[in-house]
Amino acid sequence: MHSPSTQSATIPPIASLLPHSASMLLLDRVVAADTDRLQAEVAITPHSLFADANGVGSWIGIEYMAQAIAAFAGFHAHCSHTDDSNNPAKIGFLLGSRRYTANQDHFALGSTLQVHVLRLLQAENGLGSFDCFIADGEEHIASAILTVFQPPDLATFLKESAV
Repeated sequence: MHSPSTQSATIPPIASLLPHSASMLLLDRVVAADTDRLQAEVAITPHSLFADANGVGSWIGIEYMAQAIAAFAGFHAHCSHTDDSNNPAKIGFLLGSRRYTANQDHFALGSTLQVHVLRLLQAENGLGSFDCFIADGEEHIASAILTVFQPPDLATFLKESAV
């Protein structure tokens, strides 16, 4: 997959694209985005959440991918926003993953990972599917297909789900 071209002259800070608090904001920045793709980066440091002496366990790759999908949704909400009012990132849900594979146990300390997401499907009801991979330089080190759901109206969805 080639790097996506940016749809906007400037990409907003990642914190404005995700509905995560500072402690759970795992990605560092969005590098590029377009209609169907997004590429984000995360630096693996001793201060990274979930880091140990070996780095960050590769099982966290699913969360990196999910946050990149959330950033994709936030980026598109930002780009489609036409007035000056605040347009907060919306909450979505990771429904599952298919075929998550990682070719190493940990993401190494000192590495900067590129997290790529490609939209395969997005239904009007908020259901989506994304082909994702994580690369360290040119090497693909993890991949999965993730299924996500972003309800059009979160309050209504939660109220109806509680019944």
